[in-house]
Amino acid sequence: MSNDSIHFHLGQFGEFLAVLFRAMRPAQWLKNGLVFAGLVFGGKLTDRDAIASASLAAVWFSILSSGFYLINDVRDMHVDRLHPEKRFRPVADGRISPGIAGFFGCLFIFLALAGAAVTNTSFLLVALAYALLIAAYNIGLKEIVIVDVFAIAIGFVLRAVGGAVAVSVSISPWLLICTLLLALLVGFGKRRHELMALENAGQHRQNLDTYSLAMLDQSIAVTAAGSLIAYSVYTFDSESAPSDQRMMLTIPLVAYGIFRYLYLLYHRGQGGAPETMLLADRALMLSAVIWGAVSAVLFYL
Repeated sequence: MSNDSIHFHLGQFGEFLAVLFRAMRPAQWLKNGLVFAGLVFGGKLTDRDAIASASLAAVWFSILSSGFYLINDVRDMHVDRLHPEKRFRPVADGRISPGIAGFFGCLFIFLALAGAAVTNTSFLLVALAYALLIAAYNIGLKEIVIVDVFAIAIGFVLRAVGGAVAVSVSISPWLLICTLLLALLVGFGKRRHELMALENAGQHRQNLDTYSLAMLDQSIAVTAAGSLIAYSVYTFDSESAPSDQRMMLTIPLVAYGIFRYLYLLYHRGQGGAPETMLLADRALMLSAVIWGAVSAVLFYL
C-alpha cells in the first residue's frame, strides 16, 4: 500500500471520527456539570479521590447520554430531516449510516454502564435508572404532554444524585427540589421556543400541538418562582449548608440568573438550546461562574 493510500484512509478515518464526535452532541455534556453538585455541596471539593470519582461519573453520564442520542437520531432521522436545524445532524443528513450510529450507540451505553459498575453499586443503580428513563422517553414519554418535560427534569435530578452517590455524600432534598424546578423551567422554556419558532410544530414533535403559549407561560412563571423559593430555603434551612446561613448571599446571583434566562427567552427568542444559550450569553455565563465561585468560597471558609 502506497503512502498516498495510507494518508487517504487515515484522512477518511479522521473525518469519520469528527462526524461521530459531532453526532455524540458534546455540547450536551455541559448538563453533566450537575454531577459535581454533590462534590461541592457535600464538602468534598478538597478531596482528590472524590474529585476523581466525580469526574469519572461525569464521563460515564456523558458517554451514556451520547449513546442514547445516537440511537434516538436513528429513530427520528425521517422527522429530523423536516426540522430546520436537526436536519443537519450527521444521521439525518446521511454522513453516518443508521447501522453505524446504532452500533456505536449501543457500544457507548454498554461502556458507560460497565464504567458505572466499576465506580460503585449505588452509582450503577442511578445510571441504570437514568438509562431506563431516557429509553422510556425516546420510546413514548416524549409524546405525552407535560410528562415529557418532567422526564427530562428527572434526568437532571438523577445526574445530581449520581454525582452524590459516586462520592458517597448525601445531598440536600431542597437542592434536589431546586434542580427539578430549574430543569422544569428550562424544559417548558424549550417547548415554548419550539412552539413559537417552528411552523407546523406538530409535525416536528407531535405533542407540541397539545401545548399552548398561555399554559407554557404559566408553567414557566410557576417553576421560575418555585426555583427561587426552593433555593432560598436551601440556603438557610438545609443541614448540608453552612450553619451561619452565609449561603443566603448567593440568592441575588441565582435570582439574576433566572431573570436573565427569562429575558433571553421572551425578548430574544432564545431557549431552544439552553446549553448554547449559557455558553453564548456572557451575562448568563458570568452569573453562573460568579455563583459557583462565591458558593465555593462561602462553603469552604
